[in-house]
Amino acid sequence: MEKPILLDCRGVWKLYGAGAQDAYKRHGGALSSEQIRAAGLVGAVRDATVQIRQGEIFVIMGLSGSGKSTLVRCLSRLIEPTAGEILFEGRDLLSMTDKEMIDIRRRKMGMVFQHFALLPHLTVLQNAAFPLEVQGVPRAKREARAREVIELVGLKGREAYYPRQLSGGQQQRVGIARSLAVEPDLWFLDEPFSALDPLIRREMQDEFLRLQGMLHKTIVFITHDFDEAIRLADHIAVMKDGRVVQVATPEELVLNPATEYVGEFTRHVPRSKVLTLRSVMTPGAPEGETAGDLPETQRIEAVADKVEASPLPFRVVNAEGDVVGSIGGQAVIDVLIGRKPAP
Repeated sequence: MEKPILLDCRGVWKLYGAGAQDAYKRHGGALSSEQIRAAGLVGAVRDATVQIRQGEIFVIMGLSGSGKSTLVRCLSRLIEPTAGEILFEGRDLLSMTDKEMIDIRRRKMGMVFQHFALLPHLTVLQNAAFPLEVQGVPRAKREARAREVIELVGLKGREAYYPRQLSGGQQQRVGIARSLAVEPDLWFLDEPFSALDPLIRREMQDEFLRLQGMLHKTIVFITHDFDEAIRLADHIAVMKDGRVVQVATPEELVLNPATEYVGEFTRHVPRSKVLTLRSVMTPGAPEGETAGDLPETQRIEAVADKVEASPLPFRVVNAEGDVVGSIGGQAVIDVLIGRKPAP
């Protein structure tokens, strides 16, 4: 059963330049690249439609200048879209007053950006508690909540440190703690790990997945790194020149890229990192003895050694525990070496 849609973005445009809305209306909301250029405008986001479901990690990715950060700022109304509709919990964000939007951002949305933007004169505890201070939460209550999220991100014992006394990864953890302090329903992360060294970045991805496993937030995550996207995402939207060219699971993007552009992103990704047992199993219950059960959503990379080492096939089961197929060592080897199985 599909989860309910929390954020519904329909036909959103963001055109920069004088007379953007007039040009949009004049062309009936269907501007070509040539018409945008002729009007002296820049099409940062063009007719973007995405649906983000409750509790999922939705990754928006693309090359620099593809429009991904602009789209996220439209979704949170940090910038005003030229046209379109954005529904959050069924309410139209674009019809809300500035006061209503400020209240939603303070109480319903969390945001973490590439640059940590910690307040240098405040301690870790004070930085984490700052959004609650803005809301007018009493000091004892906000500091108690701040201590909870500081412990959650693994910084217990550093409450009295200042940002300058922390590493880059620790500073980013404070930024994450600060955004979690308000217990947001929707969490925006704009390339939060891209400024970190590769080892720290991997560590932060692990930490992020650990937190998501505990909190089950609805997350919109921006990255230009496809490896990061496939590791984190439930669904990925790929953008190019302001347009969303495909929305799919990581597995679907690799197996069925909609365009050559999407194919370039996925071409060199090891398939074992992306493909699940569901996509390579032999359908139907196996006959004879088996080595045990494996979930259909498990990625090949995670179980390759176990399956290869076993002389017996494994049963593949769905979320309800029903047997939906089987998999043996040969199917795993085919994926690992990039060989297509025999028909």
